[in-house]
Amino acid sequence: MEDKKAHVIALSFIVLLILLVILARVLLKLSKPFYLICGIDVSLTAAILMYLVIRRRFNRRRKQLESQLVTEGRELRIEYSFLRKVAGVPTKFKYKELEEATDYFRALIGQGSSGSVFKGVLKDGTAVAVKRIEGENRGEKEFRAEVSAIASAQHVNLVRLIGYCINSSGPRFLVYEFVSNGSLDCWIFPKKPRHKNRNRPGGCLAWDMRYRVAIDVAKALAYLHHDCRSRILHLDVKPENILVDENYRAIVSDFGLSKLMGKDESRIMISMRGTKGYLAPEWLLENGISEKSDIYSYGMVLLELVGGQRNVSVVENGEDRSKRKWQYFPRIVSAKLKEGKLMEAVDKRLLEMGTIDEREVRKLVCVGLWCIQEKAKLRPTMATVVDMLEGRVPVEEPPDTQMLVVDLLSVDEEMMNSHEKPKLVAFGERMNDTDRPSSSSTTNSYAFSVLTPR
Repeated sequence: MEDKKAHVIALSFIVLLILLVILARVLLKLSKPFYLICGIDVSLTAAILMYLVIRRRFNRRRKQLESQLVTEGRELRIEYSFLRKVAGVPTKFKYKELEEATDYFRALIGQGSSGSVFKGVLKDGTAVAVKRIEGENRGEKEFRAEVSAIASAQHVNLVRLIGYCINSSGPRFLVYEFVSNGSLDCWIFPKKPRHKNRNRPGGCLAWDMRYRVAIDVAKALAYLHHDCRSRILHLDVKPENILVDENYRAIVSDFGLSKLMGKDESRIMISMRGTKGYLAPEWLLENGISEKSDIYSYGMVLLELVGGQRNVSVVENGEDRSKRKWQYFPRIVSAKLKEGKLMEAVDKRLLEMGTIDEREVRKLVCVGLWCIQEKAKLRPTMATVVDMLEGRVPVEEPPDTQMLVVDLLSVDEEMMNSHEKPKLVAFGERMNDTDRPSSSSTTNSYAFSVLTPR
């Protein structure tokens, strides 16, 4: 626009100079003043033409440089994006980009207490799962916990964080790689006939794949506990947070409750909620948590892999809610192991398939029972668990455990019926460990912790 304006002004001056020469010729004839005016006129016209030529060349050079800079900038952005992907650094997305990728958040593939997950496709064709974290205070804590835990972690059995989006006027988003086969619970538990999402993947995972999943998850947790600069506690290990890829390998996901723990720390105090059935006794009793709490949850998952059923379930007795009872699967497995009838506790669908290695079943059960020991110091490390499952370390018979969680659940059931607060201090003393609850806050917070839904 400026070039066009300059050209119009220059041409106007030239026209005026020509008119001035014509007017001088008419008025002054061929006198000396006429030749003087004519000379000045020609000089000014030549100067204007020269200015136009120089300006044109300058503009052409400027456009070439701008084009070159744009090309170099594009190449730098591509190279920077490539290096970020190679280094595993998350990309910051714009909210509009995520809207377009998820078709305005229509493809819902999962929903939990903290938010929703949508399937999407980025502009480069990458399939992603976009997690929308709801809530202000809690959403901010979960967003920070998840990014700080998983952003720098690189392991084949950990979900890969591709990017994030911070929307100042709304929820926060995390962009993960999309895992096609859904979560592990769809593959080890019988599918409910009235499930909301009937199209979700699932089935009965074969025994050899279940055993491989157990090793994959153990390796992921061992990496988090031992091979990162700061120990990472997942704190929500359960089948819903274990994804299954197209090759039926396990990928640990959902770090919304995770915590970073220094190498010199033995335990940390935390009041966050977890998931009923996977919380270690020391967490329920508010006696501080450590990586041993993850190991307890992992042991519960192992037993669920064997039995194909939830570790904690309610057995209904008609319509009378007061007669319902808690069924604790680890106690059943422990009893069957002592009786030498362990195969009776195995998922009936696996028995029908007929491809089960009884030695692997026994090994998985024993490792699981070691992991859920109520005394945290008796539980093996995740590195030892990997060695046990891969046969480098022999698996001994686990010691008897009091199954304290059964009593905690029965107390909670009484509390719901009588509307009274449970008294848990006595149960902490029964653990007969150095880890004892030191505050009365246990009584007040237990109900919130243990009754958190999946």
